[in-house]
Amino acid sequence: MTPSTAVELVRQAAMMALIIGAPLLIVGMVVGLLISLVQALTQIQDQTVSAVPKIVAMVIAMIFCLPWITDRMLEYSREVIRNIPEHVQQ
Repeated sequence: MTPSTAVELVRQAAMMALIIGAPLLIVGMVVGLLISLVQALTQIQDQTVSAVPKIVAMVIAMIFCLPWITDRMLEYSREVIRNIPEHVQQ
């Protein structure tokens, strides 16, 4: 395996992690923004008020996104496993 091949594999893995994590992070960010807005309007500054809704929203998003995440992971894993002989011979 050449260094450029190793770098490409790491780049692909990082991109896959970003793609898979994006929906959950976006949901967490949107819910956090809405809760922060409500906190600013009501002047309630308790940390648990923002943490609990974000966790609940991200768990719900995970439940809905799990089939899609699983498909992406299986697709990526199949491609990496399929290309093992090419990487070993280099």
